[in-house]
Amino acid sequence: MPPGRKRQKYSRLATIGGMGFSDDPRVVKLSDFGWQMRERFLYEYDFGDNWQHQIRVEAILTPKSNCFYPVCISGQRACPPEDCGGSWEFMAQKQEYSVRYIASRYSEILEEGDIPGNIEEMYELRQWLMVDHFDRQKVNQRLQQYAAGDKEMLFEQEIV
Repeated sequence: MPPGRKRQKYSRLATIGGMGFSDDPRVVKLSDFGWQMRERFLYEYDFGDNWQHQIRVEAILTPKSNCFYPVCISGQRACPPEDCGGSWEFMAQKQEYSVRYIASRYSEILEEGDIPGNIEEMYELRQWLMVDHFDRQKVNQRLQQYAAGDKEMLFEQEIV
């Protein structure tokens, strides 16, 4: 790719309340980059944990008027817990939270009889139990809520 390509300009966009880069991410669209078929770009989520996603342009389609966008067409596994420390830490935690450990810990909580006092831990354990689960319909439901302006859904703790 020739130097000075548009994507170089947008290599790091500002985040609301974040590091003041020159372009406002609320107005930049993917179409502004001028991507070509089979071209790849890197999307970095959570600069602190350095989650990087390599994205390849597979098709450039005309939007349909009766559809909402964005739309998820496939995926694998649930997203990692927020602020889990990045990919290496996530893999270490995934090994730590084995099905055997989760079953043992649930058993301890039930024996203690203090479910309300342990509800947050039980939720976290459930997240690790569902780490390989992916629900495309639920992802699209959440994307549709977001596209409709429902910002509250961002704060829902739901395994997708």
